[in-house]
Amino acid sequence: MAGAARDWPRVIGHRGAAQAAPENTLAGFRKAAALGVGWVEFDVRLSRDGQAIVLHDDTLERTTTGRGEAAALDFAELRRLDAGAWFGPAFRGERVPGLEETIALLAELGLGAVIELKPAPGAEAATGGRVAALVAERWPDVLPAPLLSSFKPAALAAARSAAPAIERALLVETVPPSWRAQVEALGCAGLHAEQRQLEHDTVAALTAAGLAVFAYTVNQPERARTLWSWGVAAVFSDCPDRLAAGLGAHPI
Repeated sequence: MAGAARDWPRVIGHRGAAQAAPENTLAGFRKAAALGVGWVEFDVRLSRDGQAIVLHDDTLERTTTGRGEAAALDFAELRRLDAGAWFGPAFRGERVPGLEETIALLAELGLGAVIELKPAPGAEAATGGRVAALVAERWPDVLPAPLLSSFKPAALAAARSAAPAIERALLVETVPPSWRAQVEALGCAGLHAEQRQLEHDTVAALTAAGLAVFAYTVNQPERARTLWSWGVAAVFSDCPDRLAAGLGAHPI
């Protein structure tokens, strides 16, 4: 377990900058950069033909003009969907991004990233292995090393096998009693938890074990300051600029 010693950002844009632009889109990442964010978080899964795509939900209805399971469509079919109109007319025409074009844009914008492995049911190993291998191949040296995270241990295990040098974090809602065994089995550098479930003593135990603790999703500056005071390394936020305003001279 190592990772707490890295120079992590204090604020990470959740799915880009989810309150200001459609989540998990290139427009969202550009907006996050315009707000002064240094890192973003986004979700990656596989299309039917095995392409890595940036999309949170298993299904398409909430954030695109499509219907049904994302894993039931090929990448070319997913690209025909509108992934921005639901958020507002200014974003009409945004597409479901591929991971490769997303990495290229991050390099252009200078954004680091936490990449959440978000596999469809039954595709945990395939997703972890494919995404980790692609990130290892395509990640540019000009950016800080990325972090892979997932709620699915099988996805993290596959990512570890495919690209052991890329650091990993276990995602949980509530920190389980077995957290130490789980992160050790997966070789994780960090643990990411739902911010309302975190307590001071839990954060202290995790950080004492050498884990970088990240909290999601934090949209109130007061809560962010409390979590940082406990030793939380970073928070994910839908409105990272609001939190950054409370940091004063500290960079995000």
